[in-house]
Amino acid sequence: MLLPADQAYVQKYIVKNYFYYYLFRFSATLGQEEFYITFLPFTQWNIDPYLSRRLVMIWVLVMYVGQVAKSILKWPRPASPPVVQLEKRIVAEFGMPSTHAMAATAISFTFLITTMDRYQYPFLLGLMTAVLVSTLVCLSRIYTGMHTVLDVLGGVLITALLIVLTYPAWTLIDRLDSASPLFPVCAIIVPFFLCYNYPKMDYYTPTRADTTTIVAAGAGVTVGFWINHFFQLMSQPAKPLPVIQNIPPLTTEMIILGLTKFTVGIVLILLVRQFVQNLSLQVLYSWFRVVTRNKEARRRLEIEVPYKFVTYTSVGICATTFVPMLHRVMGLP
Repeated sequence: MLLPADQAYVQKYIVKNYFYYYLFRFSATLGQEEFYITFLPFTQWNIDPYLSRRLVMIWVLVMYVGQVAKSILKWPRPASPPVVQLEKRIVAEFGMPSTHAMAATAISFTFLITTMDRYQYPFLLGLMTAVLVSTLVCLSRIYTGMHTVLDVLGGVLITALLIVLTYPAWTLIDRLDSASPLFPVCAIIVPFFLCYNYPKMDYYTPTRADTTTIVAAGAGVTVGFWINHFFQLMSQPAKPLPVIQNIPPLTTEMIILGLTKFTVGIVLILLVRQFVQNLSLQVLYSWFRVVTRNKEARRRLEIEVPYKFVTYTSVGICATTFVPMLHRVMGLP
């Protein structure tokens, strides 16, 4: 329980139950960038590219719908006071629906739906895990003072509806990367158009930038899978595997290999991200004749969307194409 002690300008609070505090602060990270940039690449490199593509596809869809819904509805976050808001970066964003709840629900249940026909494990255990993860993230949004119960329920219901409506088309979407040589063009132009024409706000919030980051990463992953298929850089992951009777036991060797692949991949991704971001910003600053040190310039539509989009599209392509190539060069199966 959090008790406000000073509500004049900066709210102070006393933590009376550290178990709940750290549980829900950790649970909140399962819907943040730190989780996406670790869990999704780890799934791609160490578990199943087919699964990672499904996860990214649904994650991008629900996050874009959720972010746009926030910007259109413009429902405020819970008033502070009386609640204590523990996350200051996103406090300027609107509340309905909770995109944390949407992302957690989407990833948990997409993981369950995709793996239950590919791997043999107790379905009840998988269902309980999906419910537990999504519930913890939903409760964390209320505990941290960032959302109301209605925000969270709205996010869960919207996500459930999107999964039900899109599930029949998942296999078709999986195969689009081999449909046409022009597919990468559409995979870049359409997402960029959606980001550039994001609903305008009365004042600046990080919503548009965060949405562009997510959509661009999804576009990069899509193009990366197309590159893999077109140039036959890796085995085709679109066709479901037969049910695996016995999942390999977790050994020390597997853990070391997985961590090594993950470390190599993350280092390359961070290098690519930093290089492309700096380069794209310099080009845009020069094109629009903006002073480089002007931090506010990054928030301009014509600068923020292109540099974010180019940067994270490059990250998506790198994660799905160049990192696996580097793994093979280094002899990491």
